[in-house]
Amino acid sequence: MLFNSFNLRFLKLPRHLLGVAISLFLCPVPAAHATNGMDLDGYGAIAAGMGGASFAIDNGNAGMMNNPATLGLRPEGTTIGLGMTVLMPRISETVPTSTGNAVVDSSGTRYLMPNFSVVQKTGRYTYGMGIYPQGGMGSEWGNELSGGMNLEQRSEIGFGRVMLPLAVNVTDSLTLAAQLEYAWASLDLKMINPMTGEYYSFSDHSAYTGQATGSGFAFSLGAHYQVTPLWSVGASYHSQTHLNDMKAEGYLNTPNNPADYRVVNAQWPETYGVGAAFQASPRLKLVADIKRIRWSQTLNSFQLEVNGQPAFGIHGAPQNWQDQTVYMLGGEYQLTPDLSLRVGVNQARNPVPDNTLNPLAPAIIKSQYTLGLGWKITPSHQIDASVAYAPEVVQTNPNMFGPGIAGTVTHRQVTAHLDYQFRF
Repeated sequence: MLFNSFNLRFLKLPRHLLGVAISLFLCPVPAAHATNGMDLDGYGAIAAGMGGASFAIDNGNAGMMNNPATLGLRPEGTTIGLGMTVLMPRISETVPTSTGNAVVDSSGTRYLMPNFSVVQKTGRYTYGMGIYPQGGMGSEWGNELSGGMNLEQRSEIGFGRVMLPLAVNVTDSLTLAAQLEYAWASLDLKMINPMTGEYYSFSDHSAYTGQATGSGFAFSLGAHYQVTPLWSVGASYHSQTHLNDMKAEGYLNTPNNPADYRVVNAQWPETYGVGAAFQASPRLKLVADIKRIRWSQTLNSFQLEVNGQPAFGIHGAPQNWQDQTVYMLGGEYQLTPDLSLRVGVNQARNPVPDNTLNPLAPAIIKSQYTLGLGWKITPSHQIDASVAYAPEVVQTNPNMFGPGIAGTVTHRQVTAHLDYQFRF
């Protein structure tokens, strides 16, 4: 079975990154599934309730994951943010057997993803720190996809970021921002090489780390402009990461045969977009974003080395993901001065080609429909929540299990976000 794409695990923290205090806060975060390829449907419950649209509005501390310039739209003071995302995917795979096709369900159906942030605004300057998972997908198939070999098939890769934003109100209308980011990635992998029949295994089965780890840096830029009292626009650019190769110790074929593994040049892609917001009435705000995700830059192939030798040849295992254009539309209606209702839609093309689709990487969701609620409990305390439904998508790889042996993946998903903000 060809490993055609990375399989993400959210917020699998490198051992050396955070101390015991933050580790205690970050609860276990198993493999999870994203909507826009490996990217999350939205960052923060405010944006997620409006289809992910966020580039032109104040969307809380999660703005550092969306457009860091929006951090400068808040009043002076400090805001502490705590958040949790719960992903509830339903994934199945049609598997050929000697008696016909059988349907196997992934055992992963609920995953938790926390985040933490602190943002301070003083005068024209807004700055802070945030720890967020970047995005991901994943599945757990046990030994049911190993062709009777009784070998576990699983993979989970995680990307995350520690962000240090700085936003400046250049004028009353224009805000610019720059952000330095420490990024990390980690990977657990258990798979059969379809070319050689070898079994690769490196996994620590930890909710906080992956057996193979790498880290490096990235940066983000943002801009926001208040065109009129009713209209605003925003733009955001997130660079491709610059991570070192992930390395791990594991075994080859059997546990008594140790092996060294290296995942070569696994990066998160360049992402950029623009958005607009319109205050249609004193109670109604409309938002729209367009985002481009350059998967083709980083997901052309999976490059794995075993004991210094390429596992899938010099060109690696093909993935050939396509770039995505994501359309996000939403609205917010003030039911009362303290209670807001949000709705939205998120639409994108599936980036995974038919001929590289694999049940270990079922990132085939195309659209989602969202509903959100915001409640200002007091001037200092606010809770925001959202839920997104991604309808079922069915995709077939005509050669998934060998020449002419097709496999079909079915994927649908519900995602819930809950954020708390404390201002002082």
